[in-house]
Amino acid sequence: MWHFLSQVGQWFTTKSHWEGDHGIVHRVVEHLGMSAAATIVAIAIALPIGLILGHTGRGGLVAVNVANIGRALPSFAVLVAAAFAFGIGATPAFIALLLLAIPPIVTNSYTGIRQVDADVIDAARGMGMTGSRILRRVELPMSIPLVMAGIRTAGVQVVATATLAAVVSWGGLGRYIVDGLGQRDYVQVFCGALLVALLSMLTELGLGFAQRALTPAGIRLPRRGERKTSVLPGAAAAPEVG
Repeated sequence: MWHFLSQVGQWFTTKSHWEGDHGIVHRVVEHLGMSAAATIVAIAIALPIGLILGHTGRGGLVAVNVANIGRALPSFAVLVAAAFAFGIGATPAFIALLLLAIPPIVTNSYTGIRQVDADVIDAARGMGMTGSRILRRVELPMSIPLVMAGIRTAGVQVVATATLAAVVSWGGLGRYIVDGLGQRDYVQVFCGALLVALLSMLTELGLGFAQRALTPAGIRLPRRGERKTSVLPGAAAAPEVG
C-alpha cells in the first residue's frame, strides 16, 4: 500500500507529467473546456424551457417526465450511439454530456417557478406587472436556489462523466484512465481518477458559492454564526436548496 502511494506521489512530482499536450495542465484545460461548453449550452436550452413552462403551467409535467427519462438513460449508451452516428471525437462526447446536463436544469427550474407563493404573484399582478415582468422580477429571484441547485447538479455530473470522452478518442482527464488501463499502468489510472474527483469537488464548491451569491438576501440561508434576517419584519428566511 505504502509502495503504491509512493508511486502515486512520484507520478505527480514527475515534471514531464505536467508539460505538453499530454500533461496534467493541458488535460485539465481540455476537461474543463468540454464540461463548461456542455453545461453552458444545456443552460441555454433547458433554462428558458423550464422557466417558461413553470410560469405558464402548461405542458410542464410532460417536459419534466421527458427530462427524467433522459436522466435515466446511461451516459455510456448515449455516447456509443452518438459515436456510431457522428464518428469518434469531440462531437459524441459533447452530445452525451449535453443530454446528461439538460434534465436537472429543466426539472429544477420548472419546480422552482411553480413553488413561488401564489399570493406573491397575485400581489405583483395587482401592482400592474405584466407576465414577463413577474417572471423576471418576482418568480425567477425567488426560485434562484432551486434553479442554481439544478445547474450545480448538472455541472458536477458533467465534470465527473466527461472522463467517458476518452473512450471515443477525445482528451480530458479520462485519457489517463483509458490509457492507463490499456498499458496496465494502474498508478496512472489512480492518478487520473483522483484528478477527476478533485475537479468534481472544486466544481461543486465553486457552483455552491455561485448559488449563494446569486440567491437574494431575503431567502438566503445564513452561514453559521450569522444572525437570521429577512426582508420583512417577522418573515422567516426561506431555506436554500441544494
